[in-house]
Amino acid sequence: MEFASVLLHVGLGTFRPVKVEDVTKHKMHTEFYRIDEENAEKINRAKAEGRRIIAVGTTAVRTLETVADDKGFVRACSGDTSIFIYPPYKFKCVDSLITNFHLPESTLIMLVASLTSREKILELYDIAVREKYRFFSFGDAMMIL
Repeated sequence: MEFASVLLHVGLGTFRPVKVEDVTKHKMHTEFYRIDEENAEKINRAKAEGRRIIAVGTTAVRTLETVADDKGFVRACSGDTSIFIYPPYKFKCVDSLITNFHLPESTLIMLVASLTSREKILELYDIAVREKYRFFSFGDAMMIL
């Protein structure tokens, strides 16, 4: 197992609920990201070797998907992103995710649903509510494979 680091400065807009009926009309705010050469090389080596890319947190997902090419390889760079990931997004780089339980109607839960399906996430959230899991930024977490 190998670890790589990326950076995304999260703004409050990430936590803003989606208020439009048509999600394609929702506008994400821009956030600054950075991935350096050393960490881009680690990710690309893992990708080339067929290893799984497991993002820890939705911010890591947004950064990696912003900088990935169509084959899932990333480049060292920095800039601003307003990527909005929602079903049926086709992931380029990220294979799995460790994240906490997010609030309904948020861009974060839509991103998580993109890795499985809306139905599966609703099923998992029903279990989380029943089992009294904690939600939001300092709650319980799950891993989506």
